[in-house]
Amino acid sequence: MPEAGDSRQDLKRWKKKKQQVHRTVSQICPPPRRPLTVADIRPGMENERLGVVRDSMFQNPLIVKAELGKPRERSCSLPGIDFNYGLYIRGLDGGVPEALGHWDVFKQQPTCPHELTRNYIAMNRGAVKAGLVTARENILYRQLNDIRISDKDDRRTKKDAPSLPPDMTYGIQARPSTPFFDLLQHRYQQLWVQEQKATQKAIKLEKKQKVILGKLYETRSNHLRKYKPPVKLDALWHMPHFQKLR
Repeated sequence: MPEAGDSRQDLKRWKKKKQQVHRTVSQICPPPRRPLTVADIRPGMENERLGVVRDSMFQNPLIVKAELGKPRERSCSLPGIDFNYGLYIRGLDGGVPEALGHWDVFKQQPTCPHELTRNYIAMNRGAVKAGLVTARENILYRQLNDIRISDKDDRRTKKDAPSLPPDMTYGIQARPSTPFFDLLQHRYQQLWVQEQKATQKAIKLEKKQKVILGKLYETRSNHLRKYKPPVKLDALWHMPHFQKLR
C-alpha cells in the first residue's frame, strides 16, 4: 500500500510540473499594470501611508515608491477593455451602398459679389483727352466716370504659354563627372608638355623664315649723323701775379 501511495504522489507532482511548464501568453507577457488604489495597499507595503489616503496620491510619479521585487507602478490610468485606441473617423458619405446607389453631386455655393477694381489707366486717358490736368479735376472726373475692370476681360493677365521643345529637360544641368583616369595617368601634364613643344617649334620656324638683311653700307648721312664736332677747351684761369712764375 505505501508503494501505491508514493506512485500517486509522484503522479500528482508530475502533473503540477507539467501545468507549470505550459504558461499562457498573458503569463509570459502580462498587460501593463494599472495604477495603485487605496484598496491595493496592504500592511507592510512601501506605499503604505498614515492619515488620509486618496487614490490621487498613487498617481503622482514623484510620490509612488517601487515595491521590493516588483516593477514600478504606472501613475497614469488606462481606459477600460471596450476602449479603442487611435483616431476613429465617422463616415458621413454612407459607405459603399450609398456610393453605388446614387451619385452625390455637391451644389456650388453662391459666391458673394465682390467689388471690381477701378481702371485708372482708362480714367487717366479720358481725363487727358478732356483737357483735365490738375488733381482736383481728375478726382471730379473719376467720380463722374467710374470705369471698372471686368472679370471677363483677361487679355492682360492671360498669357500664352511659351513654346518649348518636346524633349526639353527642366532643371539645372548636372556637372560633368571628374575624369579620374586622366588624373591618374597624368594626362593633363602630357598635354601641357606637347603644347610647349609645339610653341617652341613654331618659334624656331619663325626665326628661320625671317629675311636676314645684308651688311649696311656707310653713307655720308650716316657719317654726319655719327659725327660729333670737337669741343675747344679753354685754358684754366690764373691770377695775373702768378702767371710769370712758370
